Amino acid sequence: MKNKTSTLVKDYIIITIGLLLYVMGWMLFLVPAEITGGGVSGISVVVFYATKIPVSATFLAINAVLVLIAIKILGANFGMKTIYSIGALSVFFAVFQNILKQPLVDDTFLSAVLGGMAGGIGLGIVFSRGGSTGGTDILAMIIMKYRNVSPGKLIMLFDVVIIASSYIVFRSPEKLVYGYVSMWVVSYSLDSFLSGANRSAQMFIFSSKYQEIADYITQEAVRGVTVFDGVGWYTKENIKIVMSIVRKKETSDIFRKIKEIDPNAFITMGSVMGVYGQGFEKLKI
Repeated sequence: MKNKTSTLVKDYIIITIGLLLYVMGWMLFLVPAEITGGGVSGISVVVFYATKIPVSATFLAINAVLVLIAIKILGANFGMKTIYSIGALSVFFAVFQNILKQPLVDDTFLSAVLGGMAGGIGLGIVFSRGGSTGGTDILAMIIMKYRNVSPGKLIMLFDVVIIASSYIVFRSPEKLVYGYVSMWVVSYSLDSFLSGANRSAQMFIFSSKYQEIADYITQEAVRGVTVFDGVGWYTKENIKIVMSIVRKKETSDIFRKIKEIDPNAFITMGSVMGVYGQGFEKLKI
């Protein structure tokens, strides 16, 4: 029970950091430069420039309805984190709304890129802890629950129309283009962040000490191993080939151990697009 509470508190702290980074991207770079991004945040910014209604008020009003969908479909735990995120974002938007009147950087394109990066990484942090910033994120998370699809691409699809609506307010093709630049950067940053920690590698290890290496991977690295029979065609000698799928972040420790066991081992490693099964991702159809 204590560990569960500790994990939950840690989740909320990390989600808060992600939310703060997300808002900083908007309020320090995008809003001062009159660049509209996607999602409910983007709608709120368009409304702000059209009516001067605070971003926080519009954001909270729209998400009050959408959060009910999250609770019903994604569960009460997700709903609580979503409610917390929406509340925290509304507060952050209200606090930072009037801090910066002029763009932090003079280059509008750079504002779009920096704002998009901060927003995308912030979203990635929130998503990694099972949270959501509401709006189109809820739709993306619902689809991700049933399908193996890219959340960044889903959000990008939803946001195309939202950003296009900013033309009604600004009447500027340049602002529209910068909005799409920001959207692409958010999508790329989000996908890069989420896939970074879960990226996998396939290792083939050729060594006469294959048993020690296989034992280490199964017992210490706690990853599955398959040993194949092979023939070295030049020497015509029988050999054993150790094959394992591991996380990229685990490879450095495995390499160090292999060097310790057999400095002459021959190793190949390649990136794997998707790994499904025990210890990796669940297969969704």
